Amino acid sequence: MLYSRVSAADKRIALRAGLASGVLQRYPGAFNPLSAKLIQNKGFEGVYISGAVLSADLGLPDIGLTTLTEVAGRSQQMARMTDLPAIVDADTGFGEPMNVARTIQTLEDAGLAGMHIEDQVNPKRCGHLDGKQVVDDDTAIKRIRAAVDARRDPNFLVMARTDIRAVDGLDAALDRARKLVDAGADAIFPEAMGSLAEFEAMRAAVDVPLLANMTEFGKGQLFTVDELANVGMNMVIFPVSLLRLAMGAADRGLDSILQQGTLEPMLGEMQHRADLYELLEYSEYSHFDSGIFDFTLNPHITSKV
Repeated sequence: MLYSRVSAADKRIALRAGLASGVLQRYPGAFNPLSAKLIQNKGFEGVYISGAVLSADLGLPDIGLTTLTEVAGRSQQMARMTDLPAIVDADTGFGEPMNVARTIQTLEDAGLAGMHIEDQVNPKRCGHLDGKQVVDDDTAIKRIRAAVDARRDPNFLVMARTDIRAVDGLDAALDRARKLVDAGADAIFPEAMGSLAEFEAMRAAVDVPLLANMTEFGKGQLFTVDELANVGMNMVIFPVSLLRLAMGAADRGLDSILQQGTLEPMLGEMQHRADLYELLEYSEYSHFDSGIFDFTLNPHITSKV
């Protein structure tokens, strides 16, 4: 009832244990707190919070327009609704190294289990858009060092994302990943990889956990969980998938109202009221409410005149 009783510290330990387990960790992207609860109920290992989703939630494109306050606030709302560890996309850290340090501590306070920070120039672009630019090695390394130095909980995961593959090729990505690990990154997120062979090459290049991004309609091919596990990936995210599914259904529903004047033909595609109430744990709230308000006044207490 209300929020998760699992502490942020325990969620961070669970994230670390999952990455070390040898089992691929599946992190679907939540687009609101309710979808974070659904991800847990379905039995996934964790919740991902995408910067693209947070931007879209505000009606904005994913071009670095969101602020740290917006990202931390919405991420906290999602993370506190689930017992699962949640990791968030922190873009480029919202500024220079000192800003990165503040970002880390703010996200720790918001109850996140970890985050990733990327090596694009600021303001960033969606990782699957053309025209991306990346920073030089020195700037990328300073961001990661600032993040690692600033965290107060050593189990808070600092993941380095590199977008250099789409700019300068695979060899540059492998080299950048090694340098980010040397700078202290706990894990690497190689964005927009072109094939399973490229994931294998990244696996051979570094000895920290690796994340694979399975985003639809992007530059990369969609691989199965088993395919990614077989080449040594430790985590897979489906960052915008639930939002796309929900918005697709919403689009079709609005068309049904316009064209047919009713949503009756689409009832089978909807989450039933009973399923929603179960997900929201209505019965627990009802039990709590009746326990609090089921009382009688002490007859010896008189009202003030």
